[in-house]
Parts: sequence; structure tokens; C-alpha cells
Amino acid sequence: MAQTVQFRWQPQRESATPLYQQLITYCVTQIRQGNWLVGQQLPPQRELAQTYRVNRSTIHTAIAELQALGVVMTAHGRGTRVASNSWSTLLSATPDWQRWVHAGEFSANQPTIQTINQREFTTPIRLSTGELGPDLFPRRAVQTAMHQAADQLTTLNYLPALGSLALREALVQRLKTWGVQTTVDNILITSGSLQALQLITAALLKPGTTVYTAAASYLRSLRVLESVQAKWAPLPVDEQGLAYWHIPVSPQPQLLYTVPTFDNPLGTVMTVQRRTDLLTFAQKYQLPIIEDTAYQELWLDQRPPLPLKAHDTQGNVLYLGTVSKDLAPGLRVGWLVGPQAVVARLADVKMQMDYGASTLSQQTLVNLLTAPDYPRTLQRLRDQLRERREAALASLTATLGDLATWNRPAGGFYLWVQLPAKVELPRLFQAALAQGVLANPGTVYGAPTNALRLSYAYATPAEFRRGVTILATLIRQQLSR
Repeated sequence: MAQTVQFRWQPQRESATPLYQQLITYCVTQIRQGNWLVGQQLPPQRELAQTYRVNRSTIHTAIAELQALGVVMTAHGRGTRVASNSWSTLLSATPDWQRWVHAGEFSANQPTIQTINQREFTTPIRLSTGELGPDLFPRRAVQTAMHQAADQLTTLNYLPALGSLALREALVQRLKTWGVQTTVDNILITSGSLQALQLITAALLKPGTTVYTAAASYLRSLRVLESVQAKWAPLPVDEQGLAYWHIPVSPQPQLLYTVPTFDNPLGTVMTVQRRTDLLTFAQKYQLPIIEDTAYQELWLDQRPPLPLKAHDTQGNVLYLGTVSKDLAPGLRVGWLVGPQAVVARLADVKMQMDYGASTLSQQTLVNLLTAPDYPRTLQRLRDQLRERREAALASLTATLGDLATWNRPAGGFYLWVQLPAKVELPRLFQAALAQGVLANPGTVYGAPTNALRLSYAYATPAEFRRGVTILATLIRQQLSR
């Protein structure tokens, strides 16, 4: 699937220049400036006509002219793509940005992920978004913390390499509630937990490192490890969690990535016994573990087991945390807990990358974590998510009960919906998108089976019901052929 260009045309209806000619000029300018690259796809003509409220013949005329000039090409079933950036002397002066953008070590996202990222903010019904809906955002608590932070600031200078000392002190206390005993020197503040993964990749991994993870894993939706040519190795998952014993004993560099509590996307919870056995195995064979705890606070039925890090006596576990799921992803604050030597190395690399996370965001988080009503804020959120989970399960039963199966998550955001093998996920994804519904296919997470990852955290219950009703209709249409 080709990447779709960013289309931001502004028709000038009062201009004497015909709209089709304005559109031609816009497209040529985007290509000349290197904003659109050869091979990228333009939105469908019908979509452009609806978006900009122009006659479809206007769009067709402009595309036909661009095609005649050799700038774009149109193929049946494949849409319209940029064909050339050198059709005239005007465009021939453009650097070959196509060559440059493919030269770096950092791999591009999967095409489907690129489409999701581009369309997520314009699609009416977002069934897979991995963040809280606007109506669940704890606005009052965050506003209070931000007002306090503004009053407390005496400077906006850079912070120490490890991050705000006050925030690390607050995290030391917060982590104790999860059995993690640590110090401020073992904590690195990051710009979300995703940056922690980037730092680990850049600073710790040798080329060709084998990364073990669940067969369907959030990490597989990223390309962060491709820069070191990491080798993926899927592990089976049973009712107790990852089947770690499939990891071979090897002198070659290898590590394990796991979300033991409310896994993304499967929603599973690793049992206490499996956690204990996994740590014993890791300690015996010196296996490093990256433990992602993004959903740890979002338990809906009962408090989950303590994290792996709580029982880590030999420094095998790099513990990643964030407030992107239970407070606000826009704060862009996460943390990594690990051995001091590792934390110092990652801090040094981070300072070379961005010289530290936002001072204002870190102080805001200090105020949130130390507020007397912070536990109540989390409890209110759990109560709201529990109601949404029940509504989502009821909607799935009503609309897809005869077509699919799914899990009942004990926490987190996600429903893992298994579909019949005959359903073509790429077709379903595109057809749903055309009807204003965004639902992530399980293939972007490396899933070996036909599945969708749906979230009950972002869409309202009414939106969720409308979205899965549309999905059910599209699935039935596929199965009836």
C-alpha cells in the first residue's frame, strides 16, 4: 500500500483562475518542493470532491492534465500516484529527495500504520485509538497541576540529564506502591516510553540482536528496532502468559520485550507464577527483559500482580512507565528504571538527542502524582473505563456475535476480535475507512490470525456501537460473496 500524500489545498473561489488550474498548480508546487515524492498516492477523486466541495469533473480535469504532463499516473484499482518530479525544467531543479528519504537507517512505518497515523485525526469513528477519549480526560486535575506548575516555575532552563529531581523523587514513592524499590539515580525521565525504546535501541543493542516477544505485539507495529537489523522471534502465549521456555539458551545477543499486565494488543495478564518462573529463567541465563507497564494502573476487575521489576534482584529488567494511557499522552512524559550504569548511558544518549523532556510537563506531573486526590482520579477513570468495556462487549455481542469471538479484558483498553479466515483484512480496513471508521487490523502487530484490535477507551459507547455495526455489515458483505 503506497503512502498517501498530505493534501492541504485551499481553493480560491473568488479567483479568476479556474479551480482545476488552481489544483494543478497546487499539485505541481507540492512535487517541486519535495513535499510529495514519486510513488506516493493521492486521495481518491471522490474524496477530494467531497472534502473541498467542488464538482468531481473539476478534480477529474486536473488529474487528467497532470497525467498528460507525466506528473501523475492512474491505474485501475490502484488510484492516482505521483509518477515524476522532473517533467519540466521547473521541476528538474528539485533535489532527488526520494533517494535521500530512503537513505537513513531508521525505517519507515508500515504503510497501514502510516495510513492510520494520517487519518486518525480526520476519521469520525476511531475504534482503535490507544488513548483516552476527550470526555475521559481528567481535565480538572491536569488544569490544577498545570496552574500550580506555572506558579512554581522560576526558570525554564534545561534540567539534569536524568530529568527533574522532584519528579524522580515522586516516582520513587509512586513505584513503591507497585513493589518497586528504587532510587532517583536509577530513574531516567523520557519523552514517553517510546523514547525509552529508541534509546535502548540506539545505545544498547548490537546489530542483529534477537528480540523475543508475543506473536502479536505492540512492538511489532513499530520500526524502531529495524535500525539495528533486529531479528524478530515470536513466542506463544497461553492462559498464564508468555511461554518463555521457547527462548533458546544462546551466546548471541537476545532480549525479551513484554507487556505482562494488560498486554497490547491481546489484553492478557501474566500470572504471578509465570512472572516468577520467567525471572528465574532470565537470571539464570542473563536474559535482559524490557517490561512495558503502560496499562498497569488501568485494572478494571482486580488489582493485577506486581510487575516483574518488583522481584528483580539481579538487574535483568528495564522497567518502562508512562502517563500516556492513564493521564495525558500530550504531556509526553515517561520513565525508565534500570541499573545505574545503564540509566547513565541512556541519559547521555538522550542529551545528545533532545537535551531533556519538557520542564513544564515534568513539573505538572510532579503535582499530579503528589496530589492527595490522585488515587481518586485514577479510580474515577477505572470506573468510567469499566462502563465502556461493558458497553463495548454488549455492542459486539449484538452486532458480531455470530461472526467473531473476542476476549474480555480485565484492564487496559483493548478488545482482540477474531474474525473468520475468509475475511480479507486489507479490504475490510479500506472499506471501513471509506465509511468513516478506523479499526486497526491485527496484521500491523504481527498477528498470525485474522483479528482486529478495537479500543473502548476513545470512542463513546454510541460511536463504538455505530462503528462495529458498520464493520459487521462490511464483514457480512465479504462473507456472502
